[in-house]
Amino acid sequence: MGEKFAKSHHVLLSEGEENEMELSGYKTQGCRRAMCIAGYILSCGALWLVFYWKPEWDVWANCIPCSLEEADVMLLRTTDEFQIYSQKKVTWLSVSALHKCRPDYSIAADENSLINKAILKPELKVRCLQVQKTRYIWNNSEKQFQRAGTLEDSHTCSDIHTKFGSGLTQEEQDIRRLICGPNTIDVQVVPIWKLLLKEVVNPFYVFQLFSVCLWFAEDYKEYAIAIIIMSLLSMALTVYDLRRQSMKLHSLVESHQSVRVTVYRQGEGFQELDSCHLVPGDMLALTGGKVLMPCDAILISGRCIVNEGLLTGESVPVTKTYLPQANDSQPWRTYCGEDYKQHVLFCGTEIIQTKADGAGPVQAVVLRTGFNTAKGGLVRCILYPKPINFKLHRDTLRFLMCLVVLAVTGMIYAVCMFALNGEEAGEVVKKALDVITIAVPPALPAALTTGIIYTQGRLKKKGIFCLSPQRINVCGQLNLICFDKTGTLTEDGLDLWGVITAEGNSFQEVHSFTSGHSLPWGPVCGAMVSCHSLIVLDGKIQGDPLDLKMFEATKWEIDDSSGGHVKNGKFTHAVVIKPGPKASNVPVEGIAILRQFPFSSALQRMSIIAQEIGGDQQVFMKGAPEMVGKFCRPETVPPSFASELQLYAARGFRVIGLAYKILQAGRQAAGLTREEVESDLTFLGLLILENRLKAETKAVLEELRAARIRSVMVTGDNLQTAVTVAKNAGMISPTSQVILVEANEQSGSSAASISWKLTEDSKPRGYGNLETYIPTGERLRPRGGHSDYHFTMSGQSYQVITQHFSSLLPRLLLHGTVFARMSPAQKSSLVEEFQKLEYFVGMCGDGANDCGALKMAHAGISLSDQEASVASPFTSRTPTIECVPELIRQGRAALVTSFCMFKYMALYSIIQYLGVLLLYSQLNSFGNYQFLFQDLAITTLIGVTMSLNGACPKLVPYRPLGQLISPPLLLSMVLNILFSLCMQVFGFLTVQRQPWYAPHNIYSACPPGNKSQGENSSFAATFGSNGTDTAAARERVDNGYKSYENTTVWLLSTINCLLVALVFSKGKPFRQPMYTNYIFVLVLAVQLGACLFLVFADIEGLYSRMDLVCTPTEWRISMVIMLLVTLAVSFVAEEAVIENRALWLLLKKSCRYQSKSLHKRLKRAVEQDAAWPPLNESIFSESWGIPVEASKAAYQNPVFESNEDVLGRQ
Repeated sequence: MGEKFAKSHHVLLSEGEENEMELSGYKTQGCRRAMCIAGYILSCGALWLVFYWKPEWDVWANCIPCSLEEADVMLLRTTDEFQIYSQKKVTWLSVSALHKCRPDYSIAADENSLINKAILKPELKVRCLQVQKTRYIWNNSEKQFQRAGTLEDSHTCSDIHTKFGSGLTQEEQDIRRLICGPNTIDVQVVPIWKLLLKEVVNPFYVFQLFSVCLWFAEDYKEYAIAIIIMSLLSMALTVYDLRRQSMKLHSLVESHQSVRVTVYRQGEGFQELDSCHLVPGDMLALTGGKVLMPCDAILISGRCIVNEGLLTGESVPVTKTYLPQANDSQPWRTYCGEDYKQHVLFCGTEIIQTKADGAGPVQAVVLRTGFNTAKGGLVRCILYPKPINFKLHRDTLRFLMCLVVLAVTGMIYAVCMFALNGEEAGEVVKKALDVITIAVPPALPAALTTGIIYTQGRLKKKGIFCLSPQRINVCGQLNLICFDKTGTLTEDGLDLWGVITAEGNSFQEVHSFTSGHSLPWGPVCGAMVSCHSLIVLDGKIQGDPLDLKMFEATKWEIDDSSGGHVKNGKFTHAVVIKPGPKASNVPVEGIAILRQFPFSSALQRMSIIAQEIGGDQQVFMKGAPEMVGKFCRPETVPPSFASELQLYAARGFRVIGLAYKILQAGRQAAGLTREEVESDLTFLGLLILENRLKAETKAVLEELRAARIRSVMVTGDNLQTAVTVAKNAGMISPTSQVILVEANEQSGSSAASISWKLTEDSKPRGYGNLETYIPTGERLRPRGGHSDYHFTMSGQSYQVITQHFSSLLPRLLLHGTVFARMSPAQKSSLVEEFQKLEYFVGMCGDGANDCGALKMAHAGISLSDQEASVASPFTSRTPTIECVPELIRQGRAALVTSFCMFKYMALYSIIQYLGVLLLYSQLNSFGNYQFLFQDLAITTLIGVTMSLNGACPKLVPYRPLGQLISPPLLLSMVLNILFSLCMQVFGFLTVQRQPWYAPHNIYSACPPGNKSQGENSSFAATFGSNGTDTAAARERVDNGYKSYENTTVWLLSTINCLLVALVFSKGKPFRQPMYTNYIFVLVLAVQLGACLFLVFADIEGLYSRMDLVCTPTEWRISMVIMLLVTLAVSFVAEEAVIENRALWLLLKKSCRYQSKSLHKRLKRAVEQDAAWPPLNESIFSESWGIPVEASKAAYQNPVFESNEDVLGRQ
């Protein structure tokens, strides 16, 4: 019974997705609610504030657990490591006013639709839940909340054509609109008062408010007013920034909101309406002309050319084809497999051209609306970013808790001191609470943020734009960078080098395009002129750079005036390609492209059906050679195919395979499936393209290697080409051994095999295994513990390994350098697997197939300047990988700056805390202006300028510390606290032993002139003409703070704050030297000059205002000597101990300390394994098992699933 209730009470919302949450049902109880309201009133709103910060407490206090079906309040908790809580109210929608039929009838045409299952009958109401701009409705049949605003995935291809191809009725459209909500990506500009209120209830500002109230009660008016001004200024800047971001995002989406569209209504024909009224299942008519897609839609007739730059970052035309009308029982996405995106028009993309199959318009069925769309998902990622799990943030909170404990200890001490000496209760409470505002630095969060803001500005000047500032510190810890190849390491453009035709079961001579001779007419020429996705836009041919280079080499032209042609009495829209003036003589008038199966990164190929004008229909295929070879008849593939491919791949060329076949007469292109088209092909030859390394690539990779930052290549290109490029770029050194890891599933069995071969040992095994073929040489085996080797593998092998050898994967990743033929989903999976080994992973790429990996990495760096780079935290306007070391440099500098600021702010508070507690022993404290001088004139200016140090231009071969709870940082804090404590205690006790010291006469040390004047004025002010005591007059001269101890401790602690800033302002190896921070040096010099002036000046008015008393010159010199000794000791300790890396390495070695990072532990285990890697061996999954490490944590890797729905995932 308990398990049944738990199941009905808890459920996962959006299971398996990035925004997955645990949903729990609760029911509000009246008595509990009344008690909470009473608590709000009695606590003057404090209880409400606590519940605002902790929504789970609010739900637990007001409600009782119940099943989801009965709940009126839902408690949500993210399933990531942060486990953030939120609460949502369940609402009801009534559809009775829209539905005129009997309640027991199906409201939607599809009886199995979610709409029918969600409507509660006979009430005709729907339970709704709104979470992160997404509406969920209660499925009464399955007893769970499901996402509204999307077409069910269970529909088959024929369902989509038959059920929705004729449009929805007006009534069903109205009901769907009410339940699913409007088709808008509505980003409201948040009102200023809401932003201000949200800031005011922030714990930081609540603490500030508490402090200000306390200071006003203690008559600290000047400081309280200064803090109010600073807080208001800070809040104003924050609100302005949030408001500006809100307006920017609003304008970005608002321009695409109002689009006029044409839909087909069942029984009413075509209607024109605003796009906000679209619902899933509507049938759209795309009538041509440039238009932005207002929703996600499945193309069911015709063809579209779209620009997906907004989503993918690649501003090249993409061809979309209609969904086949297949009579298959599988869901349409399962039927289409990896190719399903070729039929989907995504929201936010621009339709450039539409081409209908017949006389009617291009038609599409609305798939998703609003925030469920691809664009809506990207906007949601901006509105609700995933928190960064970084140790610095957690350690900061832990250290603040330690300061709170310290404050509580000080409060107890203050209560004891003042209460035992007979002070009033109100005064005791104020003094005790004052300790909290001293021990816990309220300006700490603002100070830590300052460094990030400065770094963001420096990155912007370098052309690197940051969408997620909290990731900047994480960049300082990066130790592994994954690079895409084409367009990232190599030039984006390709040069067509030549073509090798295959005739008579053998390869012919290379036809070089650099010779100026045109390629003679034949199937190869036909493939080059037709097998592409180029379009003519504004009189210019546009498309993929590879397609463009290939087509330009033929000297043919696309006939932009061609609209279509008639075949067998049926109209067919086609692109017509004709020979240009410079083309060689050909016996055909032109070629018409009847149908395209566009290129897909997952499929690694594209195909087209073309027809010579007046001739036969033909199929042409272009793609990865090993992939093309699988679809060709074996007898047409030359035996030397493998060696020929290897020859050019080894030289770093990009190799493309070509194939074709002639279709049987009478076959209709529109009725053929891709499987029918791509079978029994004839191999035509290899297209050779040159892809040069970018000039900056080799130097950058060498810089990263010198800094001990791993570089990994993750590409969709050929394995041998990738290995060659890796060697040419210096990613693999000439002396390193390259080991091919090959994994295959056994046909007809659930088992799989894996083998390791040195590239000099592999032998060709026919074109079926060309994906992993590399030539062989003499047998060689790495020595045990020898780490100078690199694993390479293909995407197919990687997938088999993740499925069958998951426990082996960590060892392979430890030395994996080249991963080729990787699909977008596999790229994302690889980044995640590296993160599981506790690497800090960066990803640098430029294409659509990198979006998932860019988003998954700790720091994704996009080389695209498209708006689609919202998928990446960082975007570089310079399309080279030079941005990678620059980002790491700035990240390291920002991280060190954060630690410096934290140490300084914490130590400043503790220095002030120690001084106040010393004076509390005499029932004394610092005066108002003394606090004001320390907090504003010293600490605030240092906090603003200390972070201005730039990054050191050289990347050193080690990273800065990544956590506060580490021996060097803790030792630094403890030592400097002890130095400060010793100096203040020494000064406090020594001044009491001076011969001129008098505890009740603050003028005993004054020079005779000053003493007489001081005593006379004191006497006149203290006693009236009749000799009576006048308390008011005494208050004007001595407010109770003036004493020799106060003067000594305050001057020592104030200048000590400057000395600590000087010592903590680190320069090399991660930041530029302190003297390059001219503003900070100037501020420090002015502050030091002002403090020394206060030490040696003897101006009565100034001293009286600052609550100081005059002391002999010898004592002032003694204080300076104490400060110099403290500075020397602190500087020596910091440089000789804290920053002495050699000393810490020696201590680690002597204590036998070893890194606890999983990849470091694994590396040590592998180095001790003499049998690793097991070269020239094949191992089967049924008999294989290997632990990551014999002790402690076990490595777990879920079965790999193809999950590359970067654009289409719901």
